[in-house]
Amino acid sequence: MSKVLGRAPLGHHTPLAARCSLTAGSRFTCSSSAGNREITMPVRSVSARDPAFPARLLQQYLILLKRYPIITKSVTSGILSALGNLLSQALESKKNRKEGRPAKEVDIHGPVRFAVYGLVVTGPISHYFYHLLEALFPAAEPYCMLKRLLLERLVFAPAFLMLFFTVMNALEGKSTAELQDKVKSRYWPALKMNWKVWTPFQFVNINFVPVQFRVLFANMIALFWYAYLASVRK
Repeated sequence: MSKVLGRAPLGHHTPLAARCSLTAGSRFTCSSSAGNREITMPVRSVSARDPAFPARLLQQYLILLKRYPIITKSVTSGILSALGNLLSQALESKKNRKEGRPAKEVDIHGPVRFAVYGLVVTGPISHYFYHLLEALFPAAEPYCMLKRLLLERLVFAPAFLMLFFTVMNALEGKSTAELQDKVKSRYWPALKMNWKVWTPFQFVNINFVPVQFRVLFANMIALFWYAYLASVRK
């Protein structure tokens, strides 16, 4: 059974018409009124299981990254930050079950807070910081790799971690006194862990990863880092 989709002229000077139809087998067929030509094309949707789907998805991401770099990086940061918090809750529930304690219900507010932080803070700030590194220490400058790493590890990382504690405390609606208590007891251990975990990854990121992909690279590492931070702040 076929469905007629329409008629169209075949050529500029001839009054011939084309008859097009979509058959039950999902094939698109066009034939001329003279009956001397018929073109048949398969019509199908693209499945997520298609081996070419990841390549198409990456291509779309690269287009968005080129047209809207800050928005794309911010949205990516928000999504991966939320996933990091969900991962933290899943790990905590698994640990509770192993120890014979009841597993907690999923706190939906946690992923929302982390998504807001990634969208508003991590994405934009990281975008500008990585470009600033390129401007301050271009590749032609002597010891540029070491200078970039020292600036990121000794200046940016401590300040960004403190910003994380501050913003999350505000999003949770907690007082300044509670923030001070958490900073006193948990900031220094978190910073030392940051230096241990992030230093090799950031050395590779700021020196060998193209600048447009550095936020994405950092977000992939941060997926597990935020899971750690979520547990540290509890």
